[in-house]
Amino acid sequence: QVQLVESGGGLVQAGGSLRLSCAASGSIFNINAMGWYRQAPGKQRELVAAITSGGSTNYADSVKGRFTISRDNAKNTVYLQMNSLKPEDTAVYYCNASVVRVAPEGLYDDDYWGQGTQVTVSS
Repeated sequence: QVQLVESGGGLVQAGGSLRLSCAASGSIFNINAMGWYRQAPGKQRELVAAITSGGSTNYADSVKGRFTISRDNAKNTVYLQMNSLKPEDTAVYYCNASVVRVAPEGLYDDDYWGQGTQVTVSS
């Protein structure tokens, strides 16, 4: 199996910064795309940023220029550097990874989610 463990959330004032981390572990053969999503109360989960194994990135318009996604393939870890945070960034942030995992019968391509980490930005 594969697990994603997030860290780095918390409470910060508007204009501040936070860095989220998400480490994947388990029977991993390869990780394709990794990304961060967020869900605010009463809203649907939305894509914040994503990064391919080759390093190509895309961002939601609302975070462009403020957030940076990166990954360390050797550590199976993805990061989200969040700067100039706004109260509207308040949400639970979820890590997502498209993982090729190893099983006795072969390789499987599955999607995995972290448990979520709360980010709260006060005004």
